[in-house]
Amino acid sequence: MTRRHFPVRLLIGAIATFAVASCIPSPDVPDAVVQPVPAPVSASPPPSPAPPPPAPEPQPNSGLARGPTTFVFEGETTQGGWIRGQAPAGAVTVRLDEQALVLDEEGRFFAAFDRDAGARATLRADLADGRTIESPIAIAPRDWNIEHVNVARRSGGPSEAFMKIRRPELAQIVAARAIESESDGWRQDFIWPVTGRISGRFGSQRIYRGEPGSYHSGLDIATGESGTPFVAPADGVVVLATERPFSLEGNLLIIDHGQGLNSAFLHMSRIAVEEGQEVRRGQHIGNIGSSGRATGPHLHWSLKWRDFRLDPLLFLGPMP
Repeated sequence: MTRRHFPVRLLIGAIATFAVASCIPSPDVPDAVVQPVPAPVSASPPPSPAPPPPAPEPQPNSGLARGPTTFVFEGETTQGGWIRGQAPAGAVTVRLDEQALVLDEEGRFFAAFDRDAGARATLRADLADGRTIESPIAIAPRDWNIEHVNVARRSGGPSEAFMKIRRPELAQIVAARAIESESDGWRQDFIWPVTGRISGRFGSQRIYRGEPGSYHSGLDIATGESGTPFVAPADGVVVLATERPFSLEGNLLIIDHGQGLNSAFLHMSRIAVEEGQEVRRGQHIGNIGSSGRATGPHLHWSLKWRDFRLDPLLFLGPMP
């Protein structure tokens, strides 16, 4: 209940009025019993008002307002490498050079560097208050396994008969890699899909009398026999599981890990998952084979971010 305090002047006046009224005889009571009520000499002052409640503690803003003042990231800043990081608080758009980046609810992102990336790249954030924050990145060069061959490169290119088969296959691959799922596998530490002998390394290349051939786009792991099961290196969503072997890749499986990062597994003897299926790190997803253009049973695992080809070895720890 709220207590109301009246001013002293009003309080004394009210008591005095009551005293005067008390001196008027009541018609039903004899005069002898009517006694005047003396007015008090003084009244005590009203109590001091209660102090106002303390102001509430300021609460931090949600979202990017709680982020860092500049870019924070970690990873492998080298050709074929990658970074995971957090954008500055208040970032509206973020880019790695000319490549737009996607931010999650916490302002975190994934970005990577192509096998032939230059010596420098720049992270840029445009903030809601109009400011721009940039963070330069030095990209270390790699000593690729380059083999010079004193043989002319085969000329003429693929035949029209082959391309008639190949074009629809390439269209399926491009469409699958354009799918961006809500997976957060990109945030995980990747594991080895299978253990075995490394028979081919990312980035290796032949130079035919000064003319470069295509470099090896993935990591080859040979187990010595067909049918060996392998697992997903990280969480993701299956965006392509071929129903028949492709001309080069054979049985092909592509898994999207989110943020534009995806894995492709080639030459499989069996695909154990379906398109649209969510897979978890360590889950059995297929078996090694030699389908397509392969010289023997092995797993070819390649990683791409947007149009950049990445080195799977830079996502892994030592082979168990």
